[in-house]
Amino acid sequence: MRKAKNVVWSGTWVAQRLGVELVGDAQLNEMLGLALRRNPKRAHLLVSNVLGKHVPQRPVTVYMAGRDLGARVYELLGEVEAARAVVLGYAETATGLGHSVADGLALAPYLHSTRRPVDGVAQAGGFEESHSHATSHLLLPEDPELLAGDGPLVLVDDEFSTGNTVLNTIRDLHARYPRDRYVIVALVDMRSPEDQGRLDAFAAEIGARVDLVAGAAGTVRLPEGVLEKGQAIVAEQEALPLKVPAQRSAPGTVTRVELGWPEGLPDGGRHGFTPRHRVALDGVLPGMGARIAEALGEGAGRTLVLGFEELMYTPLRLAGVIGGRGVDVFYSTTTRSPVLAVDDPGYAIRTRLSFPAHDNPADGPGTRYAYNVAGGGFDSIVLVVDSVADTPELHAPDGLLARLAGHARQVLLAVIPSYVPASASVSGSASVPASASERSRMLPEPLRGPAFSSYAPDEVGWLLQDLSDVELEAPTEEREEAIQSGGAHYAESLPVEYQPSEQYQDLFKAALDTSAARIAQAVGVVTETVLAEHTGDTPPVLVSLARAGTPVGVLMRRWAQHRHGLDLPHYAVSIVRGRGIDANALRYLAAHHDPAAVVFVDGWTGKGAITRELAQAIEEFEAAGGATGFSPEIAVLADPGSCVRTYGTREDFLIPSACLNSTVSGLISRTVLRSDLVGADDFHGAKFYRELLGADVSGLFLDTVAACFDEVTEAVDLQVKELLVADRAPTWEGWAAVERISEEYGIHDVNLVKPGVGETTRVLLRRVPWKILAQRGAGADLDHVRLLAEQRGVPVEEVDDLPYTCVGLIHPRFTRGATGADGKAVDAK
Repeated sequence: MRKAKNVVWSGTWVAQRLGVELVGDAQLNEMLGLALRRNPKRAHLLVSNVLGKHVPQRPVTVYMAGRDLGARVYELLGEVEAARAVVLGYAETATGLGHSVADGLALAPYLHSTRRPVDGVAQAGGFEESHSHATSHLLLPEDPELLAGDGPLVLVDDEFSTGNTVLNTIRDLHARYPRDRYVIVALVDMRSPEDQGRLDAFAAEIGARVDLVAGAAGTVRLPEGVLEKGQAIVAEQEALPLKVPAQRSAPGTVTRVELGWPEGLPDGGRHGFTPRHRVALDGVLPGMGARIAEALGEGAGRTLVLGFEELMYTPLRLAGVIGGRGVDVFYSTTTRSPVLAVDDPGYAIRTRLSFPAHDNPADGPGTRYAYNVAGGGFDSIVLVVDSVADTPELHAPDGLLARLAGHARQVLLAVIPSYVPASASVSGSASVPASASERSRMLPEPLRGPAFSSYAPDEVGWLLQDLSDVELEAPTEEREEAIQSGGAHYAESLPVEYQPSEQYQDLFKAALDTSAARIAQAVGVVTETVLAEHTGDTPPVLVSLARAGTPVGVLMRRWAQHRHGLDLPHYAVSIVRGRGIDANALRYLAAHHDPAAVVFVDGWTGKGAITRELAQAIEEFEAAGGATGFSPEIAVLADPGSCVRTYGTREDFLIPSACLNSTVSGLISRTVLRSDLVGADDFHGAKFYRELLGADVSGLFLDTVAACFDEVTEAVDLQVKELLVADRAPTWEGWAAVERISEEYGIHDVNLVKPGVGETTRVLLRRVPWKILAQRGAGADLDHVRLLAEQRGVPVEEVDDLPYTCVGLIHPRFTRGATGADGKAVDAK
């Protein structure tokens, strides 16, 4: 489809077949092309080349077309009246144009109409668009006084043809908020001679001044019977086999890029956008553009920034910033509007991608379109949507992302948090689907590296809040005393981060070298098992239980990419023993993915306490009205306690990521749940230890294990084949062993018995250990345990018939008086 130079007017095909003519200013043919659509009121469609809707265009051309019109309105009104004005744009086509006009006017707030109802936001007006395929427009300003002033109202649309839409708007608003002056702005004034006198008559009728500012003027000459003839041509063309540009031999990659959108900044003008918001956006655009440009990489090539229906302005501004960084960038947006596609250089809509709506629209499911994208020669596509539209439908095999990946080498997904006014309802209603209501709770987007964690931004999204600036650490002995006395919960504070000695770091590296292939095999087995048993229409969504599960989730994601080319979404969430999983994280997941696709991931099982905690938490979440469909099962790397049915191995061996704390887990602390820091609508918290970057081995751990993927593939396939037909039902033998040990050693509290290499290591790093029980003859897997025990003065007892390689016992009656003068634990008698 792509031409080196367009020498044919893109309205020629329609003009020759229908006898339609554009008459007027010389630039009309440059600004407009023609297409046909199935519409009972108007078959032809004026397709703008400078609007950025149907035709990809340079972002500077699109932006300046609106901004220059705004500057002309400023000159017309003067500074005093411009400062009193309000700009109103039309959904969906002119939302970005209106915003650009407001920028040119500089002093005025902006609002655009919308077809997306929002519970709890009072409607300030509404009107009908007579020739459109979807007619109902809503005005939903956050500030109920936004339209109530008496300053000029500037109404912006892409074309001014019959004038019916604008007159309907003015008539409705003038009855509610009368004013003396209106200014109509359009890219093109295409009124017929009969319609040109209506504006003056209407102005006289309401007793107000009505001005018109347009980029170009002309009219469309339509021969007799053009509607019927146009409908016949549409029917004829639709009966022909659809010519679709050849897709890539292999789909392009799809990657999410984190923008770092500021909290509280509206994503557009649906509820109002003030000059103050404009200044804030201008301040953060360079950083967001830099993140996208970095994600695109050196070979971005010809790039399209694709906006989403009403979300036009912010993608346009992002495209402009990216273009300013040297990327060969174009801009357009998806649309509701069905238009006939004809692959002819004299026709404005050359190709059409269709896909299911992906924002749970209030008027029900339907088909949406992206025009002139397929065959456009784009190497890279950046899709920008708001969070309401980041749904399972977007990521489905027939969804927009998959359609785009068929026509570009790489697709980046950038999600902007959907702004919801404070007045909006947070409960479900009959008119808005429950999932949309849950999304409206304004849960923030996931935290991502490098701003939060040392992992790459696409490796994991943390459904946590950043508490890095809060002092949360307490001495180990003080924490233990408070926890055991019932004075505090373990999740209300953090242990002081263990700083490993050089000898201990050498042990970690040695353990990693010797166990990397073993871990890689377990990663492959658990990932292949998850993929084999996944039955949903969308790929699995990995949700790690922070933080021990996070490195495992990243490795599972890497295996799926390496072996199958799958780009699995991956999040990390908080679960707290005795408090359950973060319910707000579950709400976020349900709003963006099918709960049935979620696979919870952890590093290993001990006695199965977290497995039971998760099952109970999901049951309580559903009982409280939360989304249904989450599976309480956990996939783990190692299941020595026989507590789950999806695992990489049931051997209790050293997983090097258990040897350290944050420095092997993206520099993230364990999670925090404290009532003065975490509100009812907040994610649980955690800290990012940026100051430990020099000691970080998170990447080393991941890369070393991933480097072994190819060598273990054959073993993985054999083991998975055996596992899929084996009885993997949990026996809970680990729980039974813990209960026996608890009674045998006089502890009488299973929470103080930590079985397995990973849990024992945690006891030595975070708690006040009493004893370590080691399987007699256990070898190098316990070298780091023995070293830590020696450093803390904790005895290691070798025992027989231990179902784990080792078990850590927390001091059962700990007070600071139960330790010696040197701070080391002593036996309780």
